[in-house]
Amino acid sequence: SGKFTANAAWLVLAAIAFNLTRAAGALASLFHARATTATIREHLIRVPARLARSARRLIMHLPRNWAHQGPWEALYVAACGPPPAPRT
Repeated sequence: SGKFTANAAWLVLAAIAFNLTRAAGALASLFHARATTATIREHLIRVPARLARSARRLIMHLPRNWAHQGPWEALYVAACGPPPAPRT
């Protein structure tokens, strides 16, 4: 772009995205804290899940035996807190 302000805005957005990705990696596990941005994106952001909606709730079905489920759940608990107890 030929506009200085537009380029500055893109630079700020890229820096924010990088910092959020690094923070997510640090919250997930020690391996992801030292991993590259591409590895964090591949392991934690591109989640092979199926989304379902039931009773106005969004449910994420993760695949069985997914190699990165532990770090992903650690990131989820750190970001959102533990899931609510099921109602009976």
